Amino acid sequence: MLKILIKNKFYFIILLISLGLVRSGFAQQSKLSKSVNYLSEYIASDYFKGLSKTNSDLDLVDSIYLRAVKFNCGDVSEALFDLTFAVIPYNNVPIKIPLIGVVVNFHLVCATDSIYNAKNKNLPKNLFGDTPKDDFGDKDKLAHFFGSAFLSYSQNIFDLTDLIGYFVEYFEEAFEVQSSVDLRDIKADHLGKLFGEKLKREKNALPSVILRNKTLN
Repeated sequence: MLKILIKNKFYFIILLISLGLVRSGFAQQSKLSKSVNYLSEYIASDYFKGLSKTNSDLDLVDSIYLRAVKFNCGDVSEALFDLTFAVIPYNNVPIKIPLIGVVVNFHLVCATDSIYNAKNKNLPKNLFGDTPKDDFGDKDKLAHFFGSAFLSYSQNIFDLTDLIGYFVEYFEEAFEVQSSVDLRDIKADHLGKLFGEKLKREKNALPSVILRNKTLN
């Protein structure tokens, strides 16, 4: 059995989706790649960079979300799913093979290197009242937010978010955690879940409604 070095449970969920355990099929993967490329190019564009000069970072998050919804012809579930990958500021997950101890990098769906790097540079970072005052800020929280929103919005009979949480707990001993769980990540996950729930009631809801005036500490 593979042992996975992950920062926290969220990235395990991302790995599950990537491996097709949550969604499967080459057609879906191809569509996802096209959407991730499209959204990455949008965030990396001079147009988006120009928007950052006259709009807040939360406004920029709304802009990215609306682009994803439009690209998916109004399908909110698909938009949230695609955004989860498009805004991840990393492009691989380290996987450790037991016994021999070799670590290989599992490549996540992402754009070409030049677009990927420009996208990461332009990602909104000032999302919360207590966002770190550095160049990276809270860029990594966007994937947490949209990933949890996707799970929350797309659930049917049962709570898919909790189901995956239980799955991870059950197999917890099989996984090596690279670092302790970040409580800020957990709170970002929770806000994403709230956004998914809100979208069920209000189809035109925007991420900024949930993120505005929030802190993670």
